[in-house]
Amino acid sequence: MPEEQQFKRHIAYKLRVGNILMGKPIVNEERFSFLELGDKKIVRVNVLGNIVDRYESTGGDAGRKYVFLTMDDGSGQIRLKIFGDDYEKFKDVVQGQTVVVIGVLRHWNNETYISPEIIREMDPKHLLVRKLETEKDKILNAKPVEKAQIIAIKDKILELIKNSEENNGIDTDEIIQKFHEIPQEIVNQEIQKLLEEGIAFEPRPGKIRWLG
Repeated sequence: MPEEQQFKRHIAYKLRVGNILMGKPIVNEERFSFLELGDKKIVRVNVLGNIVDRYESTGGDAGRKYVFLTMDDGSGQIRLKIFGDDYEKFKDVVQGQTVVVIGVLRHWNNETYISPEIIREMDPKHLLVRKLETEKDKILNAKPVEKAQIIAIKDKILELIKNSEENNGIDTDEIIQKFHEIPQEIVNQEIQKLLEEGIAFEPRPGKIRWLG
């Protein structure tokens, strides 16, 4: 089979930065394979946001050119890393621009970043359009959660909080990660109920302890 027929181009998923940061990088033999987000295995992304920082090197001792751009879409920040021959392709992208980026996800040294294939300047009004698009997709793709399942989730969260007492509590983010298959809004809602009912308390913001 010809090499070009063997190459399968991955879907570029429309995501917000916050979604990417919530995903789990899957690494095989120290090589990044894909980002696990719900039931999706993501390699390429389509992200829209503002360039809020630009750092570049045009040489140095090794003569290697590179640019690091930081993108912010209101849900989080992620870096776009551009090396070698791509430097000329994206050298005119500057801080303050609103851009759409299509690129491949990479993960190195505990950082998930984007290696861009396309960066195109957009009207800032598209930021709101993209936010509405991704929120709509999240609603359409969300699986309904039964009342009995929500009660079970609450019990499991409480058990997790109790078992964390020897560590002086547990972070809210860690609870959310433990229940990654459940919509984050529901997990936050059940944590809030435990706080309101006086079953748990927050010794500091984002830290939950059992009020036993």
